[in-house]
Amino acid sequence: MAAEEYEVAGRTIRLTNPDRIYYPALGLTKRDVFTYYLSVADGIMRALRNRPTTLERWPQGVIEGAKLATRQDNRGDAFYQKRVPKTAPAWLDRATIAFPSGRTADELCPTDLAHVAWAAQQGTIVFHPWPVRRSDPEQPDELRIDLDPQPGTDFADAVAAAREVRAVLEELGAVAWPKTSGGRGVHVYLRIYPRWTFTQVRRAVIALGREVQRRRPDLVTVSWWKEERGQRVFLDYNQMARDRTIACAYSLRANQRATVSTPVDWDELADCDPDDFTLSTVPERLARRGDPHAGIDDHPWDITPLLEWADRDERDGNGELPYPPDHPKMPGEPPRVQPSKARRPGS
Repeated sequence: MAAEEYEVAGRTIRLTNPDRIYYPALGLTKRDVFTYYLSVADGIMRALRNRPTTLERWPQGVIEGAKLATRQDNRGDAFYQKRVPKTAPAWLDRATIAFPSGRTADELCPTDLAHVAWAAQQGTIVFHPWPVRRSDPEQPDELRIDLDPQPGTDFADAVAAAREVRAVLEELGAVAWPKTSGGRGVHVYLRIYPRWTFTQVRRAVIALGREVQRRRPDLVTVSWWKEERGQRVFLDYNQMARDRTIACAYSLRANQRATVSTPVDWDELADCDPDDFTLSTVPERLARRGDPHAGIDDHPWDITPLLEWADRDERDGNGELPYPPDHPKMPGEPPRVQPSKARRPGS
């Protein structure tokens, strides 16, 4: 498997092992992954430009039975790369981010397509950008709503939940942008002014989720504990916590179908099948119809109304919700104990 060279954004990228199988079920190779990312240049750069980005690397491909190392356990066939390797080219742009622990890292910060191509050569399948720009890494400029179907629900339920989210946001004057997750879920994004901390933006998402849950308690939940969710769509507010990321628009997913997290119009969301958006189909779709998220940067929004709702909820006794387990204990946070295992008074 002789190496190949590509000129990308003024840089020569050397692609090694181009014929290595990355998606065995479809016979797709490392070259297919690499050229896919070159073919969706406008879309992937709109999602990644100037954002610190964690790389989900599968250097041997998405093989059957392969294990992705978790954020807590680095053992696996695939892993999250948070720090640019010391051996990486000097021309790569980096951004310094701080983890909940207070430790920092210099992450890849794509400023042109050569950065994406370099990452694909390293075996990156999934791109996980932070919701911040390099110029202001402590204040998010992107609010992300992750709608995750629970057992007994499916993509159609996530679509219905996304429509409820959109309705609430429209009442507040916000423009929301949907995309498929690459699986059964739906992601809803909106640009916000970079004036608030991660803690404040997460608090705003909790307030939004609670409002949607009040309107559709049969459909949506913000319950962190799985035993309390039932057959509803979980609005995962913790995806706005520091160091939590979502596969970006036009990112491949590490599954045997080679699906893509794909921007869609609101009108087509209900009728689309997320499995139709793949490495093989999305480049032609983007070239034919353009990017449904092309205008996302033109509509930044002020989250003050959601923060006012959060204040109202707190006055009504609905305050903080649990953080992810790798975060330090946060002010006002309830106990991180599964409700069914919590000690009862007098027990």
